[in-house]
Amino acid sequence: MIYTLEGHELKHAVEEMLFHLLPAVELARADQAGAGDCCRSMLAEREGAALARAEVRLGGMTREAERSAEIAGLSPLERKRAETEIVKMTVYEAAAPFLAQPPVWGALTGVRPAKLARGLIERGMSRGEAAEHLREHFFVSPARAALTIRAAATAMALDREIGADDISLYVGIPFCPSRCYYCSFVSSTTAQSGHLIEPYLDTLCREIAQTAALVREAGKRVQSVYIGGGTPTTLDERQLARLLRALEENFDFSGLREYTVEAGRPDTITDGKLRALKAAGVGRVSINPQSMDDEVLAAIGRKHTAADVLRAFDQARQTGFGAVNMDVIAGLTGDTAESFGRTMETLTGLSPENITVHTLAIKRGADLMDKAAASAQRETVSHMLDGAADALQTAGYGPYYLYRQKFTAGGFENVGWCRPGTECFYNVAMMEELQTILSLGAGGVSKRVDRRTGWIERANNPKYPLEYIAAADRLAEGKRKLLFPKR
Repeated sequence: MIYTLEGHELKHAVEEMLFHLLPAVELARADQAGAGDCCRSMLAEREGAALARAEVRLGGMTREAERSAEIAGLSPLERKRAETEIVKMTVYEAAAPFLAQPPVWGALTGVRPAKLARGLIERGMSRGEAAEHLREHFFVSPARAALTIRAAATAMALDREIGADDISLYVGIPFCPSRCYYCSFVSSTTAQSGHLIEPYLDTLCREIAQTAALVREAGKRVQSVYIGGGTPTTLDERQLARLLRALEENFDFSGLREYTVEAGRPDTITDGKLRALKAAGVGRVSINPQSMDDEVLAAIGRKHTAADVLRAFDQARQTGFGAVNMDVIAGLTGDTAESFGRTMETLTGLSPENITVHTLAIKRGADLMDKAAASAQRETVSHMLDGAADALQTAGYGPYYLYRQKFTAGGFENVGWCRPGTECFYNVAMMEELQTILSLGAGGVSKRVDRRTGWIERANNPKYPLEYIAAADRLAEGKRKLLFPKR
């Protein structure tokens, strides 16, 4: 589809909305619309108001939409936000009638819908009024609006438990035993990059010591720790113990409320590793099957079976872990609504404290790149997610956090479900940007959150293990700037 911009350069806003609605359509910008499928987005100013108009032509039919927003007296940033919103909304209202059914998230394209809802509530709306605003203004479905408000309420409750000097830590281990076909994370297989694990750990332990010194100097308190990846339990028992010891010896964990490690792949879990985690004070582990169908597991490149998942879960329980998360993904190759339903039945039967339901994301770095197939699968994924929500609520779980990704199959969401009182604090704090999080390891993105103003600053570590190892002398620089900002 050709799109044109007239009177503005809000290219990203138009592209984002068109992809949200028409994910299988290739987009190209042109100076002038031709005779085929196209979208014209226009913006003008008149008497202190911004006027947006969109025309969308598909299959020989044309739909139009118009919106306006008062911009007189707004700051440049506020004006841009207002103009961006009406540009996106007019594209939505012009294109949505061409769909067989509107997307469940309506015109919302953002990653953090609960953060938007929190803002509405904090500015004076009741939860009911905020839900109505999502439905009426952004055309969000009633079910997703309710989901968003529940996640927002959890974030607001946990936000009250964060002190001015509380921070969290993320530690990244970018290695896996094999690469899943759908994966877009920075991770390397042990067959390809196993020789980098030891020098990577050397660099990571050095970064741990440097960061801990900065945290002490800044007078900060570590509230939660999350070790993710990759697959942290790709490390052998000695390497894992070394990492855990480095964290314990350098940081003061006396104020720690939560310590999570992604055990992730069942084929990396041993009794020895679980005992090492437990001895170090880890209280929450993730054992992530993604599916409990062996044919689906084989199709996505997993080197384990559903029976291995059951074994690993039992090992975790026997070791004494009272908080276990299990991830599943809706929309995987070869999965159906029926087989996905059986996966959910098995997992709810195990009764882990947390179950996180993801939607397959088609990323540029993954092997699955067929956007048309993802779009065609929208109805199936919708049935999967609706069935999962019903099964989880029937089993006593409630949603506690959610986020969305670009290029997800059908434009859906990822939701963390939990039994009452077992919310993962780190997941909420990270996704809702409630506090400063320092990220250690390759690909880590540290964020300093000013809790008074909401202003966020970032510092990035090098993305890949080799680059990270080479930058060992510079890893603390970005974190120092975050912890000691210039006034």
